[in-house]
Amino acid sequence: MSNVKMKIYKPTTASRRGMTGIDFSLLSNKGPEKSLTINVRRNVGRSAQTGRITVRHKGGGVKRLYRIIEFAQTRIDMPAKIVALEYDPNRTAFIALTRYENWRRDYFF
Repeated sequence: MSNVKMKIYKPTTASRRGMTGIDFSLLSNKGPEKSLTINVRRNVGRSAQTGRITVRHKGGGVKRLYRIIEFAQTRIDMPAKIVALEYDPNRTAFIALTRYENWRRDYFF
């Protein structure tokens, strides 16, 4: 994705000088496609059998829905339209929601 806008911060402090980040304004405002999300339980710091804390200083955070991504790209010959560009909390790349002629939807990188 070559046309990603960079957010340039004003040099209000010495550490902020030259600081840049990603501008998230190009992403869609709609929520994730519910049919393409699942709940994945994160058991950070807890045992699988009892659920007790076994590793210190882990855990907390916010719940995240896992987006099911079509890695195989089996429908290359079918024309599709990109409906939305979305944020994915489980990876560093943005994902695109595509819609095919038969109204099937998939997530891609």
